[in-house]
Amino acid sequence: MQKISGSKTIHEILLSDLKPGAEVNFSCCVHKIRDMGVFSFIILRTGKYILQSVYDGKSCVKPMDGLCEGAYINITGTVKEEKRALYGIEILLADFEILSLPAAQYPLHVSNRVLDCSLDTNMEYRSVALRHPLERAVFKISEGVVSGFREYMIKEGFTEIHTPKIVSAGAEGGANIFKLKYFDKDAYLAQSPQFYKQTCVAFFDRVFEVAPVYRAEKHNSTRHLNEYIGLDFEMAFIRDMSDVMETETAMLKYVVDYLKAGYEHELKLLGAELPEIGEIPSLTFFEALDVLGKAHNQFDLDPTDEVRLCKYAKEEFDSDFIFITKFPASKRPFYAMNSKDDDKLAESFDLLFRGLEITTGGQRIHDYGEQLEKLKKYNIEPEELGAYLDIHKYGMPPHGGLGIGLERLVMKLLNLQNIRQASLFPRDIHHLDP
Repeated sequence: MQKISGSKTIHEILLSDLKPGAEVNFSCCVHKIRDMGVFSFIILRTGKYILQSVYDGKSCVKPMDGLCEGAYINITGTVKEEKRALYGIEILLADFEILSLPAAQYPLHVSNRVLDCSLDTNMEYRSVALRHPLERAVFKISEGVVSGFREYMIKEGFTEIHTPKIVSAGAEGGANIFKLKYFDKDAYLAQSPQFYKQTCVAFFDRVFEVAPVYRAEKHNSTRHLNEYIGLDFEMAFIRDMSDVMETETAMLKYVVDYLKAGYEHELKLLGAELPEIGEIPSLTFFEALDVLGKAHNQFDLDPTDEVRLCKYAKEEFDSDFIFITKFPASKRPFYAMNSKDDDKLAESFDLLFRGLEITTGGQRIHDYGEQLEKLKKYNIEPEELGAYLDIHKYGMPPHGGLGIGLERLVMKLLNLQNIRQASLFPRDIHHLDP
């Protein structure tokens, strides 16, 4: 009978294993071969690193026949100090075993310092493009953002939930919802976990979720996807929406520190400049219009407004972030609580980061009668939201929350030009494959 142990398997390698003089054995991919005549540099790609190895006919008696870029191999060798190489070491090959050979050459220059292809070509050959160290490093940063977010939420007493993505009604309403057939009924892909996370605060108090979100908007912009990953949380017993904003600020600080501590390699590789987060400045929507020099006759911010407001925040407060609060109630969802001092405004906010909205949040309606009145104003029949209204009918604490677009956050953390660069396999109006 085979016994499975919990020890490190042969294919794993860490920088801490690569001490000069150490004998190593691990699996990897041939990233590049540089023939220098009497010897060759075999550049190796692991799941995290690019490592330099040296092949010569004395130290390694096995011929290089068949070895090529894209081959997956297992190598044995000795680590040597080499200050000119990445990480200051190289591996003198003693032996290698070919595990798998490619049937065709890469269509992209994966071993170049920069991939240097158009975004369309990158998307067409996505599974190859992601083999480039810079491309894949983006998604290690995504991993770090999610891990830091999750760790902070759990530390603060939030419960992780997993809510349905096939739903009977859209949380946001409107036409930007994907419709599908669910046996003999109509169903939709969830625009948000909003209804479910509100439901869960009735018995968990604080909840969060990391999950896909679907929007059927026919955008073809640098900032929109039709499927993205939402970082959502909802919290009970708030005083007002400022509690939600303070929680987000603390969480973002935690995530940035988490990235600095655990992802130095990827941050350096990508040349990322992480923001310093202190107290995030805040403007009401109409104060923001005043800063922009605009009349009070618009009800939302356009992308140019967001860029200008972030420039203002940087110049005036040295902040890469700015909260915009108290949006016109008519442009916010039916579950957003209206302001007590002016019911034309909503207790709702956006967080802008380096010129882009990354968060929408606020305080929700918890009173049953108040929610029914709001539905009337939106011409929504209560019967359409029976299960959702039950949570109000049977009692809800004052609560609020938010949703963050992971790809937008990563895009701006790394100063990427297009949100598709922050999506592993983007889903937009033109891309359903791979």
